[in-house]
Amino acid sequence: MNWNSVMVLAAVILIAGCGSKENFVVLSPANDGSVGSLQVATDKGSEILSEDGKAIFIDDLNSVPSPQLPINRADTQLIFQDALRVHPLMPESFILYFHINSNDLTDESKKIIVNILAAIKKRESKDISVIGHTDRTGSDEYNRKLSLERAQLVFNILSSEKVTSEDMTIIYHGEGNPLVPTADNMAEPRNRRVEVMVR
Repeated sequence: MNWNSVMVLAAVILIAGCGSKENFVVLSPANDGSVGSLQVATDKGSEILSEDGKAIFIDDLNSVPSPQLPINRADTQLIFQDALRVHPLMPESFILYFHINSNDLTDESKKIIVNILAAIKKRESKDISVIGHTDRTGSDEYNRKLSLERAQLVFNILSSEKVTSEDMTIIYHGEGNPLVPTADNMAEPRNRRVEVMVR
């Protein structure tokens, strides 16, 4: 199940518990503004909800769901304010790149550290994965060691910025999980990376 699906299901579960006189379903947008889609079905029929700012209304399981109808955003925010307050933020992923055969971050990647720290602070995250990778130049053993060194470097940078070590997990793949598949011994800058996943 992808994260967009989880957001849609969470919205439906929370909405079902509201004390409104009319039963209705709305979708909660993801960070990128997308809402996905949801089929609202009763014993008498179904409708697809796929737009932000729209709702499907139903009386009960023996009624036909309405088509998508506009709903006032302010009213929606008010009705679901408690649910929206606890709505989890979506995980955020950052990719940091390295110079060839080294654990030196590129200058552009160094600038991304501040964004990672902001995402951790915003979520008050206790679940951060630091995942090291390499391209396919060098031996498998060398690349596993290098991917660990890269992940450890980023881990240490975040630790130095007061991110709690116990909240971070180091994972390393060597050359085994490329972003861009290549032949053996081929240099590929996009594979020389550490991904930081903030949940």
